[in-house]
Amino acid sequence: MAYCQGEYIIKSKRNLAKNIYDLTILCPEIAQQALAGQFVHVKANGFSLRRPISICRIGHEKDCIRIVFEVRGEGTQKLSELRAGDPIDLIGPLGKGFTLLEKNHRAIVVGGGIGTPPMLELAAYYGNNAAAVIGFRSADAVILADDFKKTGATTVVCTDDGTCGVHGFVTTALNELIDRQQPEIIYACGPHPMLRGVADIAHQRQIRCEVSLEERMGCGVGACLVCACKVVKDSKEYYAHVCKDGPVFDAKTVFHGE
Repeated sequence: MAYCQGEYIIKSKRNLAKNIYDLTILCPEIAQQALAGQFVHVKANGFSLRRPISICRIGHEKDCIRIVFEVRGEGTQKLSELRAGDPIDLIGPLGKGFTLLEKNHRAIVVGGGIGTPPMLELAAYYGNNAAAVIGFRSADAVILADDFKKTGATTVVCTDDGTCGVHGFVTTALNELIDRQQPEIIYACGPHPMLRGVADIAHQRQIRCEVSLEERMGCGVGACLVCACKVVKDSKEYYAHVCKDGPVFDAKTVFHGE
């Protein structure tokens, strides 16, 4: 699979929550190749380093992808100022995506905060055979809940302060969903402590689990060492590149021994 680089047109823009923006981009070459869990490397005008942003939805027929990102610095602030009709410079699709089982298999997707968007494509793929647990700090930070429900997936929203949905962490809701859904696979993306908690549950329940990691990146294609992370394979430790070998990994290789 070859990645593409070019300037593409923003079809629409929405503000989902404070400092969180949703862009739909017309990019046929990228959309036709993209897989759930991959990302695009986005150039902000005036900045040399690109920003890695997960692909939220893939519109193969409409030749579009959808990305959702949070303003975390000057570069993403610059991206948030773009409007519908503006060009945006992308490289993609990049990275290793999630493993998809047959659509009739049961899956649970778990998203935490800004790690929630890449879970939406998975929920859409499995539809009624999926369940989604998405967690946020509070009600004003909740994003994409309606989008998950529209896929047909059973959707559980959790908030740390209890202002929306279930009061507590996603791991509590995940345990309860496993009892009801009996999933064959669990997918997760979010903060590292959340991923570790999900991986532990999957290990205890003997359920296959894949996690998507977030790391700072330089090149996005494996040429630099900025996004190296330690993984275990065949009982041996080595350093993998999140941008090229990931961002999706088998949970057992990342959280081995933790």
